[in-house]
Amino acid sequence: MDVHGRIREILAETIREELAPDQQHLSTEDLIKALRRRGIIDDVMKELNFVTDSVDQELPSPKQTVAFDKQSTLKKTNIDPTRRYLYLQVLGGKAFLEHLQEPEPLPGQVCSTFTLCLHYRNQRFRSKPVPCACEPDFHDGFLLEVHRESLGDGTRMADSTTMLSISDPIHMVLIKTDIFGETTLVASYFLEWRSVLGSENGVTSLTVELMGVGTESKVSVGILNMKLEMYPPLNQTLSQEVVNTQLALERQKTAEKERLFLVYAKQWWREYLQIRPSHNSRLVKIFAQDENGINRPVCSYVKPLRAGRLLDTPRQAARFVNVLGYERAPVIGGGGKQEQWCTLLAFLCRNKGDCEDHANLLCSLLLGYGLEAFVCVGTKAKGAPHAWVMTCGTDGTITFWESLTGHRYIHKPTNPDGPPLAEQPKPLYPYRTIGCVFNHQMFLGNCQPSDAVETCIFDLNDESKWKPMSEEAIKSVCAPGATTSLPPFPPLCASTIDASVTSNEIEMQLRLLVSEHRKDLGLTTVWEDQLSYLLSPALASYEFERTTSISAGNEEFQDAIRRAVPDGHTFKGFPIHFVYRNARRAFATCLRSPFCEEIICCRGDQVRLAVRVRVFTYPESACAVWIMFACKYRSVL
Repeated sequence: MDVHGRIREILAETIREELAPDQQHLSTEDLIKALRRRGIIDDVMKELNFVTDSVDQELPSPKQTVAFDKQSTLKKTNIDPTRRYLYLQVLGGKAFLEHLQEPEPLPGQVCSTFTLCLHYRNQRFRSKPVPCACEPDFHDGFLLEVHRESLGDGTRMADSTTMLSISDPIHMVLIKTDIFGETTLVASYFLEWRSVLGSENGVTSLTVELMGVGTESKVSVGILNMKLEMYPPLNQTLSQEVVNTQLALERQKTAEKERLFLVYAKQWWREYLQIRPSHNSRLVKIFAQDENGINRPVCSYVKPLRAGRLLDTPRQAARFVNVLGYERAPVIGGGGKQEQWCTLLAFLCRNKGDCEDHANLLCSLLLGYGLEAFVCVGTKAKGAPHAWVMTCGTDGTITFWESLTGHRYIHKPTNPDGPPLAEQPKPLYPYRTIGCVFNHQMFLGNCQPSDAVETCIFDLNDESKWKPMSEEAIKSVCAPGATTSLPPFPPLCASTIDASVTSNEIEMQLRLLVSEHRKDLGLTTVWEDQLSYLLSPALASYEFERTTSISAGNEEFQDAIRRAVPDGHTFKGFPIHFVYRNARRAFATCLRSPFCEEIICCRGDQVRLAVRVRVFTYPESACAVWIMFACKYRSVL
């Protein structure tokens, strides 16, 4: 709406018409009257958005609303006038050659999209999804607060020297979402933003080349154009030389720390092999490759993580990690398992990952809840490498947590030297061998005669059973802020999914799919809404049981169903659980089960069908989807 242009036209017209030769002066009131007569003022009032400022008590002064009007992208945001901000604009992408052949999407057509996720010092941002193309049309601005709490800087606005000492990079993750809602990780990049401190007027434009992930970490996937700007503008900028010297110094320090740790790790490994030559075949993992193909100490993948008010209990945290999708790292062609441990941001934004990613996140959350938690690296049945989590109770109880299923197992070691007829505990867990355990401060290699889990003694202080690494050495490369190459841990984000709306959508789609399927079989479909509603308590109690291991509310459900099903009728129900929200895919899976197929394709007298969907949301965009199909019919046998 070109308000200014229209106001100018009307004022010019008014002046021409109203200004009679005898009248030399028009008052402001006359002009306002003319505008009101044409309805312009009403239109403008309708268009205005008033930002109501909520004033936080802790802040030294109320937040102001600032509009950034840069290249016609107007951004309204609440900012604190006592803080310094970095305004990062993404101004389009180039050379995403994998999408060279893709046709322009038609209006309204569903297409694959790119989304850019950012994390900087506990702040997370997400761009608007843009269609995948050779030159994706990213046009987004992000306002990052650059602030230092320590050393008495809490109340001061950060100046250029303070900001130069803030070494956290901006972590950017590019995600591709296909038309079925499946996500893939395209690139993960750490942006060094401090070049802006030495540039003219505190504004700089840069192009960033994004590299692929995993086996393609040396291949370019595309280029992003960006602009960085400090707000409020810097009073004094540093010389480019000072900035470059600081960055070179940090790189040098980091490289030296990493070199010393590598020397120590080699020495530790030599000593470990001297205990027993067979240790060579144990899964003792000191380093792991991240999505960019960089080797990092495993202890750096774990850190106490607090979920704020998003998760209430350790078991709820285990459930959240369990509903994040499981996907092995993609590998081109056959061959062994491609190993890729992900940084936490890449895992959360993609919403799925391998067993190591799940175990690292669960261990971090359990450490945040004040438990003594470790990630265990070993094998499952058939010798497949696996990672899971272990907690040590103050009374010596050892509990295994399977991060992919949310199951918990108490470990009771069997005594290999016991008499043959003595009662031995039967292990319920699926783990066979264990090579090492680690968390953010400790790394211990298993040096017991056998690495079988069932005979393993988890007395981690006994150096004849577990060979420890020096905690000082681990701290030198894995403590927060120890080196600049460590990606900081992002906070968890609340779910953006509306549980009731999503439940309704999936339920309506399933009704349609069932009706179509029955129509193909020549059967009519009669839905009974009341019966569908009666299935809700069952779904709620299943999820409650998954989270707490306590079953509740089953009696009322059974009673209600008995009352709803008349004498001489039969009731059948089939619950199933998914971690994705694609109704068609869920329906295809349900049909593979003979029990479910029997309900959906039920024939008989007075057949009534019911389906109920309940979506339980968790942080990020993780969710547990429970579906129950049911039918009742007159038994004519």
